[in-house]
Amino acid sequence: MNLETQPPDSLLFYKEHIPTPISQVEDLFIPYAVGAKPVLKWAGGKSALMGQLIPLLPDDLICSSRVTYFEPFAGGGAMFFTISQMFDIQKAFLFDINADLILTYRVIQENIHDLITELYATSKRYLNLNDEQRARFYYEQRKEFNENRTSQNSVTRAAQLIFLNKTCFNGLYRVNSRGEFNTPIGAYVAPKILDAENLLAAHRVLQIAEIACTNYTEVLKLADSNSFVYFDPPYRPLNATSNFNSYAAETFDDTSQMALAQVFTNLDAKGTKVMLSNSDPKNHDPADNFFDNLYANFNIHRIHAKRMINSNASKRGEIREMVITNYNNYHG
Repeated sequence: MNLETQPPDSLLFYKEHIPTPISQVEDLFIPYAVGAKPVLKWAGGKSALMGQLIPLLPDDLICSSRVTYFEPFAGGGAMFFTISQMFDIQKAFLFDINADLILTYRVIQENIHDLITELYATSKRYLNLNDEQRARFYYEQRKEFNENRTSQNSVTRAAQLIFLNKTCFNGLYRVNSRGEFNTPIGAYVAPKILDAENLLAAHRVLQIAEIACTNYTEVLKLADSNSFVYFDPPYRPLNATSNFNSYAAETFDDTSQMALAQVFTNLDAKGTKVMLSNSDPKNHDPADNFFDNLYANFNIHRIHAKRMINSNASKRGEIREMVITNYNNYHG
């Protein structure tokens, strides 16, 4: 059914498309397998790499029903949405220091009907505009989003973030040093601003999650030997001209990378299963052993990826990424 044929004030569509307890639990072993995908396009998102990452997951996810999952750099949440629907994850914790990202996940979790209603109205209005009017509307929304960071209604703000994410250049969330979203408008003919089916599925899966705007180090207080932690931090730039980790106003430099490695080591000492992704410096400099030295006591894997964040499409090519684990009993 095409949502755009429904009147904006009708809840009939939503009621019909919220899974009932029976349809939600067709597979009694994985009750959250409802086809949810990441709601937001996020720099460094892992959806395209799941085929290579899943075989590197710990087999505890299959063998135990007591695993608690942590994603301290939530971002687009591709790993969360994947494993929460593949395995019997009892509880998940999603952390990020990006307050607007966390607010959006909470709204999806708690106020899905209001969010869909607002996105319906925004989508209908935007798609009926010509290019000039769309540009004006986009920059008005971006300005309002930046100027009302603390006073805005949470549903309205979440809807604006989703709208901006779906209509900005390359789906690139980027902020300046003042924390202001500054990505220009993208050239899309018919952007899918409202994906009601996926929002409802994400709402269902997020019921197992505790969502918090906090630093990744919070995981040290909560994780134990029955936990699996996946770190997907802002990547170390491959060279001086490829530095993109502006998900938040704070930078994540080599000192930050080393601090994260210490948290990785501390979790290992607690018996926590840990996986971490990052860029491979050897793509640019074969002699750069920064991560090889930093994680010398752990398992280092290299996988193939595509560089997607570049304004020049010709420079979006295949590269390697690193995956570090502290366990040997792999799912694959």
